Amino acid sequence: MSGAFVIRNQLGHYWGKSGIWVKGARAGQVACWTHRDEAVNTLFELGSQNTDLRGEVMLTETEDQLPKNLEISQHPVPKPDEGGDLENDEEDPINE
Repeated sequence: MSGAFVIRNQLGHYWGKSGIWVKGARAGQVACWTHRDEAVNTLFELGSQNTDLRGEVMLTETEDQLPKNLEISQHPVPKPDEGGDLENDEEDPINE
């Protein structure tokens, strides 16, 4: 039995292989790294794109190169188009 590193956010979602957050119910969708520093670098990149992100790199057991025993989040997964922009064009004083 070996381990892998996964990224989990403050809502309990895991960073997925497809580049979106997933609940963790399907282990094949969760992105895994064999080296902790690779996962930390990815978390840093995600945090620089979303300043509201509070994430952690976790070591998890694997079986057949898939993470196992993941805690499944009860929170709904955000849609990919939600919360991407920090600026609000409607209240932009430059355009007034």
